[in-house]
Amino acid sequence: MSSLKEIKTRINSVKSTLKITSAMKMVAAAKLHKAQNTIGGKLPYEQQLRRTLAGMLQDDDMQKAIHDELGLGDSRSGSLVSLRDVHVDEYPSKETVSRVALVLFSSNSSLCGAFNANVIREFHHTYEALQERGYEPEDIDVYAIGRKIADAAVKSGLTLTEDLSAMADKPLYDDAADLAMTLVDRFVSGEVGQIILIYSHFATAASQPVVRENYLPMAMHDLDTTSEPVDYILEPDPLELARELLPMVLRLKLYTVLLDANAAEHAARTIAMQIASDNARNLIAELTLAYNKGRQQEITAEILDLVGGNVL
Repeated sequence: MSSLKEIKTRINSVKSTLKITSAMKMVAAAKLHKAQNTIGGKLPYEQQLRRTLAGMLQDDDMQKAIHDELGLGDSRSGSLVSLRDVHVDEYPSKETVSRVALVLFSSNSSLCGAFNANVIREFHHTYEALQERGYEPEDIDVYAIGRKIADAAVKSGLTLTEDLSAMADKPLYDDAADLAMTLVDRFVSGEVGQIILIYSHFATAASQPVVRENYLPMAMHDLDTTSEPVDYILEPDPLELARELLPMVLRLKLYTVLLDANAAEHAARTIAMQIASDNARNLIAELTLAYNKGRQQEITAEILDLVGGNVL
């Protein structure tokens, strides 16, 4: 059994750790509140834009016109992506898509429970699926937003196309828009045939499931669930509106994913620090009980010595 001094030292150590975890929980909760307000203001806007775009593209003539007039070109000048009918979770094949890009989101630091481990697990699953479909490491571009996922990608034998870890701590629209247009340019020029996003979605404060979905080509039939076409009145011209709406949707999509992953990180850290604080309190209670029992045994032993006359 440990001595009373050792138990007392352990209690003080755990109390110091409890102060740290409690402080980290409060900081994470404050950041989570701010992130929730931000994503709450941006997500409905992005979703409505996507629904509007989906409604426009329900018309066959409109889809053909966009294919014909906006299929190729420089995304920064207005010409945009070739739209294909793909599923959100569809894996590409080397026979049809020669090169893919992975955009991965994680945190820069630890102490957030299984947040990073879940993202890394999904990344490994995706990487293995791509290898089964004929892809070599040199056929995969990796854009890492977060130091943890960047390290995991390098350990898996992939070379980072770009390390954007700074975006994980400070999600800014300008940075997300620049990355979005870079990805779109590469897709439009044919350098990359498919772009896949892997990130944690902030469902609730206690749930952050990992999401894998295609960024480009866009899964148009997954944009909206309405069965009836929407009769929009478009001014000045449907194609001109599409030239503005498509890049806006793509930029906002990447920005909301960045905000979503950031909110999920803070939620995971808040929960992890809450659990750590609760465990510290339980451990302090157990150690305090052990200390009191040990102290009581010492006092009892001293009384027995006095009663037995074993005093020098």
